[in-house]
Amino acid sequence: MHFSKDVWQRNLDLYQKTLNHPFNQELAKGTLKKEVFSHYVIQDAHYLLAYGRALAVCAAKAFEAEDVIQFAEGAKIAIVVERSLHDGFMQDFGITHKQFENTPLTLACHHYTSFLTATAWSESYPVILAALLPCYWIYAEVGKDIVNNSVENNPYQAWVDTYSGEEFHTAVQQVIATIDKVAAKCDPDTLEKMHQAYTRGAELEWLFWDSAYHQQGWSGLDH
Repeated sequence: MHFSKDVWQRNLDLYQKTLNHPFNQELAKGTLKKEVFSHYVIQDAHYLLAYGRALAVCAAKAFEAEDVIQFAEGAKIAIVVERSLHDGFMQDFGITHKQFENTPLTLACHHYTSFLTATAWSESYPVILAALLPCYWIYAEVGKDIVNNSVENNPYQAWVDTYSGEEFHTAVQQVIATIDKVAAKCDPDTLEKMHQAYTRGAELEWLFWDSAYHQQGWSGLDH
């Protein structure tokens, strides 16, 4: 069995929990509160910079030249293209550059970005790939589901179109193909570490959406 098929089946309940989260259900209906989406956009922009850095380290550790190109391009897209998209969202939803700059990472965003950064620097290439995969794959699958259930004139249609679009899904399939190629040559201990890294990344994907939905900061330290 390919690694991707195995890891998806092992974490299917977690994916369903993410898909059924009120954030994603209300986003599809266009009923998600503006302030919730704004909170999410700010944190996601912070997250993308860290994700781009992790992709760059992944590229540096890649085994083959084509993989170096793939993940170096992924890093560029994460930081340049998607940040530009978020700049558009921020303008659309009245978020100023100063407001973005002065909004710190939430606990969930800090946890997720710290996990990715630590994994990128300290783990092997196959494990880094597994940690990075949930952001690609889960977003693609959630986007696909949302576009199928999205209402007309959805105020969040631009987000839906981005993560359900053909270009993004092609990139996701390429990452899945790469991780299956790499996993096929891994020993059992490395494969188990890959599974653990994917599951933690998938858990943090859910936590990121949940934190945004409840607009959580640093509980107990917020003023």
